[in-house]
Amino acid sequence: MICIYHQRINGMWYAAAIEGEDNRVFATNFGSNESRVLKPLLESLPYNAPFQMAEKPNQHAERLLATLKSMFAGENVSTNFKFEMAHLRSYSRKVLGLLSKVPLGYVTTYGALAKAAGGGPRAVSRVIATNPFAPLIPCHRVVRSDFSLGGYGGGVDVKRKMLGREDRGYQESKKINVDGAVLAIYPVSVLRKD
Repeated sequence: MICIYHQRINGMWYAAAIEGEDNRVFATNFGSNESRVLKPLLESLPYNAPFQMAEKPNQHAERLLATLKSMFAGENVSTNFKFEMAHLRSYSRKVLGLLSKVPLGYVTTYGALAKAAGGGPRAVSRVIATNPFAPLIPCHRVVRSDFSLGGYGGGVDVKRKMLGREDRGYQESKKINVDGAVLAIYPVSVLRKD
């Protein structure tokens, strides 16, 4: 049974869907109010998967919720959790796997992800729009090819603020190798200041 944990911390809501003794993460989310956090989280669960709302977080859930809060604050944290992706399409798993490797202080583009994963930028955009693991798999770190922010489920202002907190002053673009694919990443400082 999947357990749903959610908690308000410093004015923001954080939520996680976790199952099993191995604490597989089915979904995470954050936002400014409880219903806007829970609705997308529940929609991310596999069809007909049984779930229950947990009254109190267990130790693993507490660590996961604290990690979500720290990521939102722009802190460098370990996201070494077991993501349950078997119910996702293989292309979604590939895109999310690539995206999970974009480090703090960097962004990538829809086009760069498409080049590394195959497919086109719009296909990548559809995967990112339904990312069940925000912000652990950092969809806020994907921008347009002209380095404008593009959209974001939590709002463009939230995306701008998160990336601002993550800026570490890096200047050099890089290419990272992820499972045989090469993904171009760029320092947050390249973003347009619109």
